[in-house]
Parts: sequence; structure tokens; C-alpha cells
Amino acid sequence: MNIGFEAKRFFTNYTGLGNYSRFVIDALSARYPQDNLFLYSPKVVDHSENRLILQRKNIEVVAPSGLYSRPLLSALWRTWAVTKTQSMKKLDVFHGLSQELPIGLPARVKKVVTVHDLIFLRYPQFYNAVDVAIYTRKVKLACENADKVIAISHQTADDIRMFLKLNDSSKIDVVYQGCHPIFKKQISSSDLAMVKKKYALPDDFILSVGTIEERKNLIVVLRAMSRVAVERRLPLVVVGRTTAYIQKVMGEIRQLGLNDTVIFLKNVEFSDLPAIYRHAKLFVYPSYFEGFGIPLIEAITSGIPVITSTGSCFQEAAGSGAVYVNPDDADVMAQNITYLLEDDSRRRELVAAGKKHIAQFEPDVIAGNLGAVYRGLVPELSTV
Repeated sequence: MNIGFEAKRFFTNYTGLGNYSRFVIDALSARYPQDNLFLYSPKVVDHSENRLILQRKNIEVVAPSGLYSRPLLSALWRTWAVTKTQSMKKLDVFHGLSQELPIGLPARVKKVVTVHDLIFLRYPQFYNAVDVAIYTRKVKLACENADKVIAISHQTADDIRMFLKLNDSSKIDVVYQGCHPIFKKQISSSDLAMVKKKYALPDDFILSVGTIEERKNLIVVLRAMSRVAVERRLPLVVVGRTTAYIQKVMGEIRQLGLNDTVIFLKNVEFSDLPAIYRHAKLFVYPSYFEGFGIPLIEAITSGIPVITSTGSCFQEAAGSGAVYVNPDDADVMAQNITYLLEDDSRRRELVAAGKKHIAQFEPDVIAGNLGAVYRGLVPELSTV
């Protein structure tokens, strides 16, 4: 089978959508070595995250040449001219990995698009109105034109039905995603100690990872921390890109008298993040809404017990490996923080249950699920 991928973020993004793109392409190329994977990108970047994947013999990169390689025209190539490339004639399936598809894909090529979330429609107040209009148009057009829509969670599938009102919602399939393989690697005690020293980490702490924005709801963690008895309180270490919301957070810290309790880590290298997780005693993720919640998988993979929010997709991501709390209830969150810090056996139970749950997010499982989608669209190749 010949499968094409819209791969811009594979080469240019080293967080969410980029990690997803590399995860999918790496998993599929390993699971189906007989398939040929074509990566279409307006820009090709040499990076350590890409090199090993691109060494696979069944992967070919397709980039623009001539006028279309220029910055202003490369965007046109990605959205339209890419469909005119010679390799398009070979494809059986084209998969848009980040909520959009090029215009003018050949009719005979089966079209698949992944939708990660529609948070910009559920919470438009957190976005620029022009961006909401652009995102909505792109994702709705892609979903209408696709033969299959991959939702990364049942929550996202429900949102597609609710907000986009597709003519045929039966074409939505749920295929989960997994976390970066770096979180599964063994870390030596010397490397753990090096990271601890590098970021001046305390001996014991509670960890929060995620963009510091209103939707992620860091303030409820601060309020919960203020309700934990002082003699039982641990420092809170926060890792994440800041937004204007940080001003509100800093005001809350001052008001609650937590200046000496909260530690913001800046310029954290992604390669150091697994070690930071493994130093933590507890991971708290009180977001109001996510498409999936990859940090939950990162924490569980790292062997850290989790407290997260009720609702949204969080139960799908963490299963029985987490304690769930109303994201507005600081009192109950404080009670659970105290309980988990004091009860080692419950902490171990949560980690064990979580690791059993996240087995379904292993690369080979996800590649098999995606492969079944592709082969279902091209039944004559289903046994190949």
C-alpha cells in the first residue's frame, strides 16, 4: 500500500502535533515495512527527532522545488500544488495528520484526516475570532471531503458530531495517540541527579506540566495547595509556556502566600522532561478540557500517580490510573493531594492500574488500528 502524509509538522514542530506526526509515521513504518510512506512537506529540516525515522527504507520525503520552494509559495504548494506531484499518482491513501487536507487530491485516492480537538469552537473566548473562523473552515472542509475522520478520543468524536454536523458522522473512527518514546527510556541515577541539579529541584515536589493558560486551570492547584496543611505541603513545580494568564496566576500566588511554594521552571529541554517527571511525587493536571491529555500518559509512563479533572477526555487517557476531581473544587483536590502523599500503597495501585490502561496506546497497537482504517478503505489491498 502507498500512503501519503501531510508532514509539515513532522519537520517543523517538536511538541504536540509534531510529536503526533512522528509517532504515527514511525509506528506505521515499523509495523508495515511492506507499505511505502510518502511525507509531503513544504520544508525539510534535519533534526535528531527525525533522523532515525527517515532512515527507514519504506519512507520517501516529497518537498517542493523551483518557485514553490520559496517561503511565500511553499504554503500554496502545501494546500494545492502538492496534489500535482508525480508521486500522488502512486497513492492509495492520503492522511492529513493535523486537521486539514490539501485541495484537489485525486478522486481515486482515499482521504483520511486526524482531528485532535475542537477547543476553539467549545471555548472560542480563548482564541482570536479570525483564527476561529480559519480553523473552523479548514477542519470542516477536511472532514466533509475525507472518507474517514480519525478522532484521537471519543470526546473529540463527540465534538465533531456536535460542532461540525457532518453529513455522514458514521465515517468517524476513534484511534488514540501515544506519548513520545523518550518517556519509556531508562534513566541512570547519575542522569537523574544531573537534571535535579540543573533545575535546582527540591527533594520532593508536586508537578504540573502544560501551557500556563486559563483553560489549563493552574489556579485551582494553587488554591488546593493553600488548603493543604503547612507541615504536609510540598513545593509545586510548574513546567510550561507562559501566556497573559501568568499575571493572574502570580496575583493568586501572592494573595495565597505561596511565594516560597511555587517554582516555575524556564527553558526546560524536552530531553530533560522525563527525569523531571520521575523526581515528582505526584502529578496534578486540572485542565477544563483537552482533546486527549498527553501529559497524563507521560506521567503514568513515568510511574507517577495522577490527579486530574472529571469530564472531557481524561478518563479515556488515564483510566483507573488517576484520581478525578471537579476542576473547580479546590477543597476536594487538597484532600486528595494530602491522601496520595501519605498513602504509598494507594500511589502504587494507581501507577500499576495506569500502566495497564495505557498499554492500548503502544505504537504497535495504534499502528494496527490505523492500518485497519487504511485497509478498510482499500479492501483489494487488505490482505497485502
